[in-house]
Amino acid sequence: MAKILCVSNQKGGVGKTTTTNALAMGLRHLGRRVLCVDFDPQGDLSFGLRADNRIEMQNSVYHALKGELLTVQTIQHTPYCDVIPSNMLLSGIELEFTGKGREYLLRSCLKPVLHLYDNILIDSPPALGILTVNAFTAADTVLMPVQPDIFSLQGLVQLNGTLDEVRRKSNPNVQPAGVLLTRFVARENASRIIREAAKDITKQLGIPLLDTTIRNSNTLTTAQINRADVMAISGNKAVEDYRRLLNELIHRGVL
Repeated sequence: MAKILCVSNQKGGVGKTTTTNALAMGLRHLGRRVLCVDFDPQGDLSFGLRADNRIEMQNSVYHALKGELLTVQTIQHTPYCDVIPSNMLLSGIELEFTGKGREYLLRSCLKPVLHLYDNILIDSPPALGILTVNAFTAADTVLMPVQPDIFSLQGLVQLNGTLDEVRRKSNPNVQPAGVLLTRFVARENASRIIREAAKDITKQLGIPLLDTTIRNSNTLTTAQINRADVMAISGNKAVEDYRRLLNELIHRGVL
C-alpha cells in the first residue's frame, strides 16, 4: 500500500515543485514504484516530468475528480515515473464542487490505485483552498518547504492551521512530515538567524524541523526547464542536499 506525501506551502517560489520532482526521481533511482499527482493548476510538475498536460488531452486529474474517467485512465507513464497531470481546468474545481464531501474527491480517486505504488507524491497549489484541503485529506504526511525569511515562517502558522482543520474534519491521521528550509545559504547570517527562529516556531507548532536544508541552484531550475532528471546531475550541491533529504525522510518513515 502506497505511502502518500503531500508537498505544500501557500507561498509560491519556495521550491515545492522542485522538491516533489527531486523526491520522485530519487525514489525511482531506489527502485520504488512512484506516482506523482500534479494538483496545481499551473501544471509545472507535469511539464517537468514530461507528462502531456495540454487541455485538449482530456485526461488530467480534473477529469478523474469529476468522475469522467477512471483514475487509471488518467495515469501517464513517463520516462521518469507515473504521473496524473494537471492543467488550468483544475482551477474550476473550487466553483464546480460546492456540495458536502467535496474534500474527499482526491482521496476517493487515489483509493483504487494505492496498491499499484510504493509512494504517491502530491504537489499542491500555492493556496489554502479546497484543492489543498483535498490534498491533505488524501495524504499520510505533509512536507512544508519554506524559504529562510520571516514571512515564510509566519505563513507556517496558517498552513499548520489548515492541517489541524483537516485533521479535525476529514483526515485525523494526517501528520506533518516536517519543515524544509530551501534556498538556504549557510554562510549568510540571515539564513542562520531564520533557522534559529524556525526551531522556535516549529517547536511551538509541534512540527519537526528537518535536519536537511536545500541550497539554491540555478542548475536545478535549468534541468527542470529542460525536463531532465534532476537527481542524475553530478557534483551539484542542491542535488546532494536532496539526496540527504530523501534519506532523512526514509529514516523518519515518511517515504
